Amino acid sequence: MHIRDWQEILTDVTEADVDPDGWRAVAGTRQKGLGEDLFLGHPNAGVYELKTYAKNPRELRGVGTQVARRIDDELDPLLPQQTQQQDSELDEQGRFAVQSPPTDEEHAKSMAKRLEETVRVHAEAPTSSDDFFTDVMDALESPAFGPMKYEFDGRPEELNELTETFEDADDLLAKDLDDLVETDEVGRGFQ
Repeated sequence: MHIRDWQEILTDVTEADVDPDGWRAVAGTRQKGLGEDLFLGHPNAGVYELKTYAKNPRELRGVGTQVARRIDDELDPLLPQQTQQQDSELDEQGRFAVQSPPTDEEHAKSMAKRLEETVRVHAEAPTSSDDFFTDVMDALESPAFGPMKYEFDGRPEELNELTETFEDADDLLAKDLDDLVETDEVGRGFQ
């Protein structure tokens, strides 16, 4: 297992040659210490664990690693399912996206035009919120998006189960993140 900066893990996610809407995520506060835990999974790209914290309001720091090469039968029920969802389910679950910035001004203009057209089409012919989200992510060329179970001030049960499943990796990531917090001299406040 190779522990790396959390942004390197997100680069792996964005560069994975997989269906972008196949990603799923579970996140919440860390069990012990400052920050958040996040698991990202895709059937063809594996499962990644990230631990992050806000060094200050503008800088997020963290570590991560790949904890599984695929989603097996044991892991599948721990990640949100890729099903057509009702709006009430989305209130509980939510969505996430990992974005890549436009490469240049021309690319940005092209993305903006596609986004504008997508919004116009959906305004004229109402569709489901799930279809709208998927079309917006396609217009923005998002390399990774999907359903997410997230608790801002807690931990979903699935997050606890994933943490237990990958206990050794979680312990190593927690130690590295705690070292970052100590090195940054942040403690429980912003620097």
